[in-house]
Amino acid sequence: MSEITSFSDYASKYNSNIDFTALLGSTSDTASVGSSNLLADCASIKNGSYKKLLKAYYAMQDAEKLSGRGDTSQKLTLMKSGADSLKKSADALDNDSFWEKKKIKKKDDTTGEETETEDYDWDTITKAVKSFIKDYNDVVDKAGELNTKNVLHNAVWMTNLTDKNRNMLSKIGITINKENKLELNEDALKKADISSLKIVFTGYNSFANKISQKAAGISSAANRAAATYTSSGAYSNTLFSLISSKINEEV
Repeated sequence: MSEITSFSDYASKYNSNIDFTALLGSTSDTASVGSSNLLADCASIKNGSYKKLLKAYYAMQDAEKLSGRGDTSQKLTLMKSGADSLKKSADALDNDSFWEKKKIKKKDDTTGEETETEDYDWDTITKAVKSFIKDYNDVVDKAGELNTKNVLHNAVWMTNLTDKNRNMLSKIGITINKENKLELNEDALKKADISSLKIVFTGYNSFANKISQKAAGISSAANRAAATYTSSGAYSNTLFSLISSKINEEV
């Protein structure tokens, strides 16, 4: 679809040969001009020009909502939702039942015989860690689309924290890629020492706990910005460039 940036673009898109001046011009007190405008209106309705004008007008309104305030407000709402999900998945890992051995039934692929063994529930642990990583990466993505100062400050703090824990995360199969996103090696996770996993994910001041706190800060900042942002209110482009480049820089 070709780019449309002005009302004239919309007009040409829907009917480049229509003269809208009779519809948009003010009416005159004289009977002759009034009759002329009325006849023009009737003719426009009859030949479909009026309908096309309305379509052009409402299309323009929709475009304006998607750019500027409407678009920013929507992104801030999505940012809050993403940060809330990250906090939830980070908090879920701080669950003692995850890190206790359980009686698990295993089926032999060859004989079909079932045996009961005591082990950690690696399927549940892996699922929870994958959910945490997915939500973390989603927040990084959404933050990179915004120019809201407080949201970006919190997001940069979060990625810096993750970078400082790079070595510890690598021990449990989690690495940081060039876009500051997390990647998981499931086999390495399942081979990791359980004490290393608990250090990363459980207890006050653990990595997951700090990410949870920062996710709450991002959510709060996005919520405040969404409530106060106006179509004429724009944050510093210089600050945005500096912080955005930090989020997307190569590590």
